[in-house]
Amino acid sequence: MDRIELLSPAGDFERLKITLLYGADAVYIGGQEFGLRANATNFSLSEIKEACTFAHALQKKVYLTVNMIFHEEDFAHITSYLQDVVEAGIDAFIVSDIWLVSYLHTHYPKVEIHISTQSSSMNIETVQFYQKLGAKRVVLAREVSLKDIRKMTSLGVDIECFIHGAMCTFVSGRCVLSNDITNRDSNRGGCSQVCRFAFDHETSSKFTMATKDLNMSHHIKALIEAGVKSLKVEGRMRSPYYLATVIGTYRKLIDAVYNHTLDDTLIQYADRVLSRVANRETSTHYYFHEADWTDQYYTGRQELSNQDYLGYVVGYEDGYMMVSERNYFTPETEVEVFMPSGKVVSFVIHEIYDEEMHLLDAARHPEQILKIKVNEEIEIHSMMRIKPKEGNHE
Repeated sequence: MDRIELLSPAGDFERLKITLLYGADAVYIGGQEFGLRANATNFSLSEIKEACTFAHALQKKVYLTVNMIFHEEDFAHITSYLQDVVEAGIDAFIVSDIWLVSYLHTHYPKVEIHISTQSSSMNIETVQFYQKLGAKRVVLAREVSLKDIRKMTSLGVDIECFIHGAMCTFVSGRCVLSNDITNRDSNRGGCSQVCRFAFDHETSSKFTMATKDLNMSHHIKALIEAGVKSLKVEGRMRSPYYLATVIGTYRKLIDAVYNHTLDDTLIQYADRVLSRVANRETSTHYYFHEADWTDQYYTGRQELSNQDYLGYVVGYEDGYMMVSERNYFTPETEVEVFMPSGKVVSFVIHEIYDEEMHLLDAARHPEQILKIKVNEEIEIHSMMRIKPKEGNHE
């Protein structure tokens, strides 16, 4: 049986490269048209081709989102765009428009069709409907329970589920709040995330209707046993550090399930790492119960960014790793370097040097190249962070 796929977002080529190196089996990207993340950098046609070349060299895949809700004026050059991106080498389209499903199945039968979560697929009948139209995969709405997912995986169509990241406050693919309040169409790529605004309230507290983030790190084995084909992480606009951390952590969990080495120690370590990389609390939301007040923020919500990410490794030579600084740190800081291969090295920094080997009392300048002594070889593209401590779930 094929192993479950770990699917990562990538808002630009840097993020695509990082997520694939850190263990994603495939990435989903947006072109500069017809997607739902208009505020992301997104990919030009030449960049899509470059992305596919890079991914395919690693035996990995690239999926392209064409999942906005189409209005009449959007059809002017959609067919030529589809031909161009197919020729660029994409492996699948992620779509929500029913006409587009039929068109792609007829004209590009060798390219997989994945039904976007934007289509709000929540039941067996809907999954079978898309299957008959030619869909290879259905990305379920985030509101589906694990119990119902188990029923859908037996239908012969691949099932993809979200496992980590931001949640929509409203039903997947059905929000018009952004349209009404800011005149930005969430179903055409312009979501202004009104659900995360802090509104005035009759009390002194502000009111929000925002959801906590999704986190299924404790339940990867259950999803694998349920027959899910792909585990999807949200976040095309997230930082490379966030993506490397989340993808690298889930890579370890998935591999441990298949290698029969998953234990409480690894799960607790994953908890510590994931709790520090994001600034929101998390929940399993609809997987095990109807979402309720415990899955939401209402008042008193805080989203404070930490400064755990200290540097990006750009080289290693003669016992020193070369680090491009990201946040302030000093000697005697206990750090952890995590690598694309999954290896982790922990140590205390004793001395910090600049490129000319001048001793520094602190790292103060973001993107300055620093040299730090390490007793074992460190892979390029590794990242250095403050070592996560037990019980540190701020």
